[in-house]
Amino acid sequence: MTSTATFRQIFAVGELRAIWFAELQSILGDQVARVALSVLVFQRTGSATWPALTYALTYLPDLIGGPLLGGLADRFPRRAVMVCSDVVRALLVAVLAVPGIPLPVLAAVLVAVQLANAPFTAAQAAVLPSVLTGDQYVLGQSLLKITNQVGQLAGFALGGAVIAAIGPGRGLAIDAATFGVSAIVLRLGVRARAASGPGGPATSTLRRLSAGARTIWRDRRLRALVGLAWLAGFVIVPEGLAVPYAAEIGGGAATAGLLLAAHPAGIVLGVFVQGRLVRPEIRLRLVGILALGAIVPLAAFWFRPSLPYAAGLLVLSGMCAAYQVTASTTFMRLVPDTERGQAFGLAGSGLIAVQGIGLIAGGLLVGVLGSPATTVSVIALAGLVVAVPATRAWRHVAPPHPL
Repeated sequence: MTSTATFRQIFAVGELRAIWFAELQSILGDQVARVALSVLVFQRTGSATWPALTYALTYLPDLIGGPLLGGLADRFPRRAVMVCSDVVRALLVAVLAVPGIPLPVLAAVLVAVQLANAPFTAAQAAVLPSVLTGDQYVLGQSLLKITNQVGQLAGFALGGAVIAAIGPGRGLAIDAATFGVSAIVLRLGVRARAASGPGGPATSTLRRLSAGARTIWRDRRLRALVGLAWLAGFVIVPEGLAVPYAAEIGGGAATAGLLLAAHPAGIVLGVFVQGRLVRPEIRLRLVGILALGAIVPLAAFWFRPSLPYAAGLLVLSGMCAAYQVTASTTFMRLVPDTERGQAFGLAGSGLIAVQGIGLIAGGLLVGVLGSPATTVSVIALAGLVVAVPATRAWRHVAPPHPL
């Protein structure tokens, strides 16, 4: 039986403390910046469409950045990749804070900021198995997941008040400062390690992409894990329909806000419960079942539940969706160290893509069905059709013990 790690144990690791603190304050700054950008664009255009498109630009470039730039985390020292990415993002976000910046320039700089996010994320994910071992690595990944979700909730909750008090320009300046702090903390707090793969531009981008795809495809376990992770495309649909669903049950913005908060709150709770109360070998076996469990509660939206019941269903879905932590840590352990950055970039960009497809599908289907509740349940049922074979595939190839 594998012993369960504790938060005290992983916080005793100085490198983990540095990575965690850099992540926490950077996430808070990012959410404030998203609010600031939406406010800034709305003030400049008076349009509700442009802020939505600007918000989308804070996510969409990762679809390109992950596959093309994630491999930098294998070709160069990972601490250097993280620090350089932070410095680049600090400088670019500082440009966004310049008063009167033309909107086309703002959009171009924002895309560049998000592209710089891809190598940082890949390097962070790839270096963590070198910082923590055994179940400590799983708990460390859980800690970063909790930090990300709580940071998003707190950042969005405080972002409006902060921007109202200091203005969008200063809000963006705060985000730039958080990237600078992150660069300093990581430079001082994370040990330098040599590049895990061949450095320099000798290997073409196409060959690196092909190698990363082959790494995933030739291992049935990796294919199964990617399939289970990409089920998030079905689970995300209620997020995109929170506002119209709130209206459907007679609520307003406050109701939509509670619905949006319910799923991440469930993820935080699920990550904590699984990390503290469930043994590592059991968590591994439960990945497929929990993937199904993340979708099943959403089918109950067919009955158009009121706010308390709808929020409860989303919390339950989020608790099960915490399986993503075990799936991602197992994935990273199975991938050879020299290919972790590229493989993570491919899998991660695919995860973002399926979530985008899920949101688009929900938006199109609700126009046909006319009911957000019916739309969520129909897509959930379609998700179960996909999830059942994905769960069976994992059951046949799952390692008997944590790696």
